[in-house]
Amino acid sequence: MGLALALIPVGWVLALVLLQWVDPPFTGVQAQRRVESWFAAGRYQKRYEPVDIKQISVHLRHAVVAAEDGRFAQHFGIDWEALGTVAMGKSMRGASTITQQLVKNLFFTTHRNPLRKLAEFGLAPAAEVTLGKERILELYLNSVEWGPGVFGAEAAARYHYKIPASALSREQAARLAACLPAPRKRRPGAMNQYSAIILERMEQMGW
Repeated sequence: MGLALALIPVGWVLALVLLQWVDPPFTGVQAQRRVESWFAAGRYQKRYEPVDIKQISVHLRHAVVAAEDGRFAQHFGIDWEALGTVAMGKSMRGASTITQQLVKNLFFTTHRNPLRKLAEFGLAPAAEVTLGKERILELYLNSVEWGPGVFGAEAAARYHYKIPASALSREQAARLAACLPAPRKRRPGAMNQYSAIILERMEQMGW
């Protein structure tokens, strides 16, 4: 953990402080996709419209937590219990928390890199201290990728369902959450099996 903390530049910490009140104009992953578009065929259109968490359907909030980080309310940025389960081969699901994913989305790219993971381990607890759970979830839902050039819940709801994020139903929310492991390949309409699993998890969590 000491090495991970040493990899946290002051600029990242200052950015986390600002993110308590300010939505990022762009993220690391958004910059990555823009650069990739320069070398790809076809026109690239970025859709990104951050909104207040109260303007995001509670069903989507619950569905994303159930799908991506069921212990979101219990851990402090790193889910050591989930990491242990994965390390022992008892789970096929990843152990990356919503906080870690937010840090990656904000400051890094989707490219796998051991140094990035170390930096995530240092930045995730810092984000928990600086931002708090609700703001972390708000930033994550507003920045996560949900399709080619589609970032955040508002853009995703309008792109996939032609409605605002506040109007998403329970079923629609589960289908959007089911896309997150591979958002540029998956589409909500094809997520019948996984969305059913997410809906079941939501029920088990009291949602």
